[in-house]
Amino acid sequence: MPEVIINGPAGRLEGRYSHSKQPNAPIALLLHPHPQQGGTMNNRVVHALFHAYARRGFSVVRFNFRGIGRSQGTFDKGEGELSDAASALDWLQTFNPNASACWIAGFSFGAWIGMQLLMRRPEIDGFISVSPPANHFDFSFLAPCPSSGLILHGSKDEMVPEPSVAKLVHKLSHQRDIRIDYRIVDGANHFFANHLEELTQHADDYLQKAVTPRAVAAPPVATVE
Repeated sequence: MPEVIINGPAGRLEGRYSHSKQPNAPIALLLHPHPQQGGTMNNRVVHALFHAYARRGFSVVRFNFRGIGRSQGTFDKGEGELSDAASALDWLQTFNPNASACWIAGFSFGAWIGMQLLMRRPEIDGFISVSPPANHFDFSFLAPCPSSGLILHGSKDEMVPEPSVAKLVHKLSHQRDIRIDYRIVDGANHFFANHLEELTQHADDYLQKAVTPRAVAAPPVATVE
């Protein structure tokens, strides 16, 4: 998987990129869990989502937030990490100026950052949010939520109780023209230990239904890991 260096607001950002062979392929940006709690771009959930998008014909990038791995800078309580994500999306769009669609996906802390970026970038067409930490962070900025998407959560999540996410989904689902596909993975904890295959199946299924027919029929991606 090609390593890439992205110019971020606090210095370089280390990333991994897979470029689709499809002309004008859709693009996707992947965001990892909390940097101060062991989160990196190589997290198993992020890695699985990365390949789910690649299988659907997307050009896709995942990267380390500032201060993680070879990315420069230090943790900035979410504000700087949001700027990192915006820079990574700029980089992805620069290399794919004619992308047919733009998606974002995040896990835990990355889901919170991703939904904030969704509000700031009207070109984002859809999202996948895994274990959004609705009990730890304020999601009231999603008023209204600009795009429909998939929210995945584990029924045995010990860090984010399922009812807190269900409350967020209820709020979003009642917004005009917004469709939230909420799927609960039975028995899964916050990190989807022993349930990663089920999570991947849900992501594959949702993307197959949600992306354009041209993306669904895409040929294999240029690189494999």
